[in-house]
Amino acid sequence: MLGHSYPGLRTRPGFNITAMASENHRSIEPRKPRILCLHGFRTSGRILQALIRKWPDTVLRNLDLDFLDGPFPTTGKSDVERFFDPPYYEWYQASKGFTEYINFEECLDYIEDYMIKNGPFDGLLGFSQGAFLSAGIPGMQEEGTALTKVPKVKFLVIICGAKYPGLNFGQPKAAVTAFSSPVRCPSLHFIGERDFLKTEGEVLAKSFVEPVVIHHTGGHTIPKLEPKAEETVLSFFQRIRHMLSDESPSARSLM
Repeated sequence: MLGHSYPGLRTRPGFNITAMASENHRSIEPRKPRILCLHGFRTSGRILQALIRKWPDTVLRNLDLDFLDGPFPTTGKSDVERFFDPPYYEWYQASKGFTEYINFEECLDYIEDYMIKNGPFDGLLGFSQGAFLSAGIPGMQEEGTALTKVPKVKFLVIICGAKYPGLNFGQPKAAVTAFSSPVRCPSLHFIGERDFLKTEGEVLAKSFVEPVVIHHTGGHTIPKLEPKAEETVLSFFQRIRHMLSDESPSARSLM
């Protein structure tokens, strides 16, 4: 398994997009957010990296992205076989009807272990199955049901996301209370007009306090950033960089 990166992007058993801004004694330049990126069902970190790389350099050059492969080789046919070579991975599996989740806790332990060894990370970016995971992690951390050994996630980027379909059946157990109260983690949501998860994505966004939502004309995919969307993304990350700078030891020492 790989992780992947960029100089702005990265990949290894996770991939990374590096950098840290220098600061002088009197003024602190906002640093690049470190983001762990979680790919979609039966794809890979390298595939997500290739799709995100199409975003404008104005966005990518200010981010430090690390693309992680899921822990489990695919158990069936991938929808991207015509476009991308294997290997493909899954984060977890679910029964038909989502009444049972398999390897979900193992998946959370795998992500936590990677974050311990390669972090700290400031935020998460998730697409499709990776977005399901990412969206639930702040609530699981708040409830103490998962990722308790790493710092709390400070922000999310959710692309084609939804709440776990099995929540009505009490599954997966670790995430049952993840959305029991409004999620206060800053979030950026991408929702496609032709995405089969459009309605679910809108419901998910309403679970967050003051979510930033970008609607696009595409389907279940990583959207290109049109000028207005690019401006929204840049504004979101500018706010995140200032938030991180305000939290830094160097910033506090100057107060």
